[in-house]
Amino acid sequence: MLINYAILRLLSAEPMSGYDLKKIMQESLYMYWSGNNNQIYKALLQLCSDDLLTSEIHHQDGAPTKKLYKITDKGRAALLEWVVSTPPEAPEFKKPFLIQMACAGQLEAAQIEELVLKYQHELNLQLIMQQEKQRRMNVAPSLAKRERFIEDMIFDNIFTFYQSELQWTQKVLQGIRNNFREESQR
Repeated sequence: MLINYAILRLLSAEPMSGYDLKKIMQESLYMYWSGNNNQIYKALLQLCSDDLLTSEIHHQDGAPTKKLYKITDKGRAALLEWVVSTPPEAPEFKKPFLIQMACAGQLEAAQIEELVLKYQHELNLQLIMQQEKQRRMNVAPSLAKRERFIEDMIFDNIFTFYQSELQWTQKVLQGIRNNFREESQR
């Protein structure tokens, strides 16, 4: 299950509580998770049961008690084995906007242009939001140089996706304006 490996990855940087893991996963640009809290805690129990994690209760003055999870050597080995033995999946291109575009040929040029401009606006907002998330993220500041490079390349991949989509919208708008100019001016 992918959530188990995401948890192992996060705990390979430093021990964390279930709450900390949930918070990081919700804010992450690439460790997507859309489930409920129970899934994280179920995964933590399973990983502990498989001796891939250990847990320790930490009492805090003036704050609730925390249960911190820490990756074991066996957990680190399992994570690395998963990384090298699992074939990478090709990305999915299931974008609802492309369905809208497939139907847009029946619209007036000005309506298509408006649709693309709305998508472009949404892309710009997402790009700004993701850049701000990256700026605010403090994912294991103690990462080794190689790990920091990998993290930076992951962020670059995400930003490149949005920039590529924005370039594509410019091509669509230019095509509409060049090929259907008289229609757009009605």
